[in-house]
Amino acid sequence: MEHKPRILIVEDSESLAAIFSSYLGDEFYNLRVSTTLAEGRREWGIFTPDIVLLDLELPDGNGMELLVDTTLNIDAVDVIIMTAYGSGEIAARAIRSGATDYLSKPFDADRLNTTIKNLLEKRILREQVEKYAKFNRDGYCDFIGASMPMQSVYRIIESVAPSKATAFIVGESGTGKELTASAIHQMSGRKGAFHAINCGAIPHELMESAVFGHVKGAFTGAINARDGAASAADNGTLFLDEICEMDLSLQKKMLRFLQTGEFQKVGSNVTERVDVRFVCATNRDPLREVQEGRFREDLYYRLHVVPIELPPLKERGEDILILANDFLQTFRLREDKEFTSFSDEAREKLLSHQWPGNVREQWPGNVRELQNVIQNAVVLNQGSIIYDTMLPITAFPGGNQQKIETDASESPELPNSRGQWKIEPLWMVERRTIKDAIKKCGGNINKAAGLLEVAPSTIYRKRQSWNTSTEQNWRAV
Repeated sequence: MEHKPRILIVEDSESLAAIFSSYLGDEFYNLRVSTTLAEGRREWGIFTPDIVLLDLELPDGNGMELLVDTTLNIDAVDVIIMTAYGSGEIAARAIRSGATDYLSKPFDADRLNTTIKNLLEKRILREQVEKYAKFNRDGYCDFIGASMPMQSVYRIIESVAPSKATAFIVGESGTGKELTASAIHQMSGRKGAFHAINCGAIPHELMESAVFGHVKGAFTGAINARDGAASAADNGTLFLDEICEMDLSLQKKMLRFLQTGEFQKVGSNVTERVDVRFVCATNRDPLREVQEGRFREDLYYRLHVVPIELPPLKERGEDILILANDFLQTFRLREDKEFTSFSDEAREKLLSHQWPGNVREQWPGNVRELQNVIQNAVVLNQGSIIYDTMLPITAFPGGNQQKIETDASESPELPNSRGQWKIEPLWMVERRTIKDAIKKCGGNINKAAGLLEVAPSTIYRKRQSWNTSTEQNWRAV
């Protein structure tokens, strides 16, 4: 408790009231004394005590009347009944009426101080429990989950949202980084829009235009002027997802924008100013990106004001089942199925899976993987219960993995003529998968990236990493 505990003594005997006051002392307590029922009622309303020592036999009535007075905040006060006419029946009646404890006169200083100390300790514990209960929620904004790691995330969001500080969200793919940014915006009270831009999904040469906009004729294909994300998020929140994917040349301009709120559209000399709240996110280690020269150190420290680390799904315990049930209800209604619950074996399978995020870029993991698994089970099966055999996840020693079907003619594991197994390098598997996806999408890299669940820039980087002969093969696709 931040203040001295306030204690009101309602006792008709002035000598006894003085004795009780001396027992307690005013060094540790803020004391008030009332000698009548009317005076006690008035002081109670003005003084707002933490504890009331209440005599029952008063000159103008019975102290029990204060316990049933609806004008007094009884629930916020601990009341100790004092009477020389004590009995078990009176004590029970007082407790039923709202009293916290009971003292029979006469009592000594130790008994009184011990009773007061115990009540204050219980008050502090009760305040802590109530404070925790305030944050111990089954969900928050668009989040679903009641685990302790998520309670911590909720607290940080609620604290940072009303401020102007930049939040830097870090977490594996599929953990809910955009949900976090959206929650910050929802709780910020800002009147403008929430605008998200994925820095890894836009080619570097178009990124500046996407952020700041461009004027007509600024570059080939700019047949009309266009506002960028900065203008769209004026008086609102700009969420820069996968910020570590941003090109170094644009990072310098972004630093100035963060510092001043000013920018120029591509091809324009006119400086514009906006009021934007920044939130950014990455599934990479931002400090490593700084150390390896891919991300500006000054921009990192300008953005990394309030870090928010999202827990992977495997660390969220029973949240897995809460989310799974929510997805089940959503997809069964969408697909008009009869599923209502999971079998015990299915629940165990969901809890034991690792839901790996960021293991392979083409597999999101975490909550998005769980969502995909439940949707797959609902779409491909019938019945009222989801059984473990319906869930498309398979456990292997050393970790859980998804089965990957490959073309038999290009299988990565085939015995050679000597009976030895040949293991195909991972980059070759990636190359074949990406090449096949682009071919099936008619050469549309953006569409292929969407189906592979990666950023288009990821495919461009993969292509650049392959040798010249590989590049020639790509052009022939």
